[in-house]
Amino acid sequence: MNAPADPAPSAAHPAARPASARPPLCSRTVLAAAHVVADPHAVTTPDGPAAVDWDATLAFRHHLWSHGLGVAEAMDTAQRGAGLDWGAAAELIRRSAAEARAVGGLLACGVGTDQLPPHGASLADVRGAYEEQLGLVEDAGARPVLMASRQLAAAATGPEDYQELYGHLLRQAARPVILHWLGPVFDPALAGYWGSADPDAATETLLAIIAGHPGQVDGVKVSLLDAGREVRLRRRLPGTVRCYTGDDFHYPELIAGDDHGFSEALLGIFDPLAPPAAEAVRLLDAGDTAGFRAVLDPTVALSRHLFQAPTRHYKTGIVLLAWLAGHQSHFTMVGGLQSARSLPHLRRAHELADGLGLFPDPELAAHRMRTLLAVYGAEDA
Repeated sequence: MNAPADPAPSAAHPAARPASARPPLCSRTVLAAAHVVADPHAVTTPDGPAAVDWDATLAFRHHLWSHGLGVAEAMDTAQRGAGLDWGAAAELIRRSAAEARAVGGLLACGVGTDQLPPHGASLADVRGAYEEQLGLVEDAGARPVLMASRQLAAAATGPEDYQELYGHLLRQAARPVILHWLGPVFDPALAGYWGSADPDAATETLLAIIAGHPGQVDGVKVSLLDAGREVRLRRRLPGTVRCYTGDDFHYPELIAGDDHGFSEALLGIFDPLAPPAAEAVRLLDAGDTAGFRAVLDPTVALSRHLFQAPTRHYKTGIVLLAWLAGHQSHFTMVGGLQSARSLPHLRRAHELADGLGLFPDPELAAHRMRTLLAVYGAEDA
């Protein structure tokens, strides 16, 4: 079937003219975990090396910077461990760092152990893998995010292994890092991280690691989808250590905060929500918390839809919305993960995003959604 051509995009189309970064947001540090754009013309397979469209991928980072957001690079939104291998992630980090320097954009980059095989790595192997990636991110001039490691979760026998390994990495880090607590709702292989299946015990281990290395931890990214636990952890962090919410269900109230503090943001949902997210935080910068909530609260229904179980497949909806918004010319993902969500799920994502006014060119978005329906044989749906 030959799909009809897209209507001509508007001259105001944001992806057509990447801009220099706006002044950064003041009251909160806000990082959008950005997706990668696959090369749809590459000859590859779901288990082969990732083929990336570098021009479109980097143009999307400029879109995020143009709104004043920072970019969290090579995170799970970019399909680390789900189609994007370490070789491609390393190239992504190097390229994004060069672009960030060119526009003064804020950049943090994921440090992991995904160059190792999935099974059988020793603790020494894990440490060496972390060191390799940490060195690359630091050489690129980005802030490191020490991502949770599947290999460490498999190799560690208890909290002491986490304390020793993270302590080693923090002692050699050239600048403060962001630690990352990614819960099993995002990745079942990370169950029992920090050495215990009891989240209270895991919290104590994490806090002990932070307390043992003052000045070496910028913050903790908390991705547990448990707002109460995040708030309790946030209140126990040392004053110099920030909490970055990774909670795509409760982000408005966590970012707004309370009388005892607030969370910064490092969120996958801010990939498609960059314009309203930036607008909301600028209201917060001006002291208008009610205005912040009025802009951001209505976006939660879309986020909860995209991140519904199995949560790890949220990336499919993220890429769909990027295509519908005109940030890329196709709905193709590395690893073939465009097939990871059902047609009704994708249709609902379009409806919710359209209701929020997220599409710069609603006609283009509607045309592309109709084209997708036709591919599924559901033209009349």
